[in-house]
Amino acid sequence: MSHEEDAIHIISRFGLGMGVGEQTIAQACESHGVHTPTFLAIINYKVFKQRVLPEDIDIPTLQQYLRNAHTYFLDFRLPHLRRALIEALIPADPTTKIPMLILRCYDEFAEEIRIHIEHENEGLYEEHAHDDQRITDKLSEIKNLIIKYYPSNGILKEGTVMYTLISVMSDLWHTEQDFADHCAIEDEILRPALVNVQVQNVFNAPTQETEELSEREQDVLIQIVKGLSNKEIADTLCISVHTVITHRKNITRKLNIHSTAGLTIYAIVHKLVNINSLD
Repeated sequence: MSHEEDAIHIISRFGLGMGVGEQTIAQACESHGVHTPTFLAIINYKVFKQRVLPEDIDIPTLQQYLRNAHTYFLDFRLPHLRRALIEALIPADPTTKIPMLILRCYDEFAEEIRIHIEHENEGLYEEHAHDDQRITDKLSEIKNLIIKYYPSNGILKEGTVMYTLISVMSDLWHTEQDFADHCAIEDEILRPALVNVQVQNVFNAPTQETEELSEREQDVLIQIVKGLSNKEIADTLCISVHTVITHRKNITRKLNIHSTAGLTIYAIVHKLVNINSLD
């Protein structure tokens, strides 16, 4: 995409719309309830590939941006691409099944996108981060299938058909780039911002409200951070699974930290584990 196309997508996904008149960026963001540093950070990252500092990001603003992008992909881009593909494939040689197989590949790709976005909307970023590359690879595969096996049967001499096919290939390429950028924003901006907030919460938590962990609770915490199950922790520490569960409840209550990521940060900050020893 060109810089102008990138900027238009970003503006729309932040909910700014058009017709801002003579307003400055700060004024337009303020009038729409958008966090200006977050808006500028995404513009600079996507258009100019500038590094983004986690502390510049307002997480609710970025999450709304990502949700709007999800709506764009599901409600507009993917259905539009399917219609364009059908229009490009219809004139192909009707004696071969290749056009329908290409369309089936696209439908599989679109379903993966839908599932991926559902997981993102549920906040399951880490669990499905590995899907990103597979999805973009599948879209590249669709383009390659068209280039290699499209059964033109001489019909591409007709200008309209040729231009339709070129247009859909361009749309596929733009979608691939857009989705890759979208995933990069999640991986390289949202996740570091979430970790930054968790770290700040650990450091800023009032000391008097945090009970100290017992030595055994620290032992259990170390095993949790290592990724062991309750049964594995029980076997390692020679205690019962019931005792492990009790310790886990006490750790959560005392620290007021409910996620494994948060417990890991706590353990690193308090030197219970070495960050280099973690997978």
